[in-house]
Amino acid sequence: QVQLVESGGGLVQAGGSLRLSCVASGRYDMGWFRQAPGKEREFVAATRLSGNTFYGDSVMGRFTISRDNAKNTVSLQMNSLKTEDTAVYYCAADQYGTSWWKDYDYWGQGTQVTVSS
Repeated sequence: QVQLVESGGGLVQAGGSLRLSCVASGRYDMGWFRQAPGKEREFVAATRLSGNTFYGDSVMGRFTISRDNAKNTVSLQMNSLKTEDTAVYYCAADQYGTSWWKDYDYWGQGTQVTVSS
């Protein structure tokens, strides 16, 4: 059973920064998704074991995904946060990561990020 444990959510003012982390119980391609109330799950960023990274359009240039393969950890550095970034953020893992959430078999419990104006 793959386990993903997220940390780092919280409340921040617009323009501020937060860092999310996710520890996996193995080595996988990993992604971050988010879901706001009443909205569909949205792709944020993903990183493959190969080192390739890719981002959703709404976070490009503001968020950075990174990974430490030795620790099976992926992090999401979120800068210049906007109120529209408010959502529950989920870490996901799979043998082959994409930007489509239904491709991921394993999910963390989610962590709330709230950006105030």
